[in-house]
Amino acid sequence: MSVALTENYSAHLLAELRRREPLVQCVTNIVVSGFTANVLLALGASAAMVDGDEEAGPFAGVASGVLVNLGTPYREQREAMPHSVAKANEQGTPWVLDPVAIGALPLRTRLAFELVALRPTVVRGNPSEIMALAGFGTGGRGVDSLSGPETAVEAAHFLASTYGCVVAISGAVDILIDGTRTVRLSNGHQLLTRVTGGGCALGAVMAAFAGLDEDPLLAVCAAVSTYTIAAEIAASRAHGPGSFAVEFLDALAGIDGETVASRVVAA
Repeated sequence: MSVALTENYSAHLLAELRRREPLVQCVTNIVVSGFTANVLLALGASAAMVDGDEEAGPFAGVASGVLVNLGTPYREQREAMPHSVAKANEQGTPWVLDPVAIGALPLRTRLAFELVALRPTVVRGNPSEIMALAGFGTGGRGVDSLSGPETAVEAAHFLASTYGCVVAISGAVDILIDGTRTVRLSNGHQLLTRVTGGGCALGAVMAAFAGLDEDPLLAVCAAVSTYTIAAEIAASRAHGPGSFAVEFLDALAGIDGETVASRVVAA
């Protein structure tokens, strides 16, 4: 894919996100819920942490995008997730599956297999999670991957072609695949991995950009570019993980399309 196309579209979609303020329903893990909401608000989207069984389905019907994150799959969330996904599919609403820590943990692994069969718009995960979801591996060490992004490319192509989704492999180089096109982006900073929710919140940002009803791969490119470039800006001002988290929210609030377009690095 043309790097210029990716840059220009990312800038365009960031402006569209700010104009339209997409509403993102986050059925996400309790550890990162607050940080995820703050990330969406800082960026210019709206966050709704609606994850109760009786409310999740109806709310997905009014959301612009939906995030389903398996980080802490307690019973009520497990029951709510299929309802959110069913309503999203019924309405044609894009949704993102983040199969956190699947592979070695049986409950969430079974749930991830059930959910991916419902054809998410985007699957986001680290290399070990992507490989486990495709049946190519047994997962990593909890939320930590034991493999590099390139090792998960075959698994990502399998998922993309089987379920008609975009697959985003997170790492030092982010690899984004939709079955026919592949984009590699190498922005970001190590401090993102030192803040709880640094990866999980990216899934919500992907749902926000996907909710603009544009080309899903380009929406994911815009999400990753905006997020990782904001991390670079924040890291240049931070003294450690604590100040980075604050600077990151400020960087997301202040970033504009021109900055994104000028700083995108294609690997």
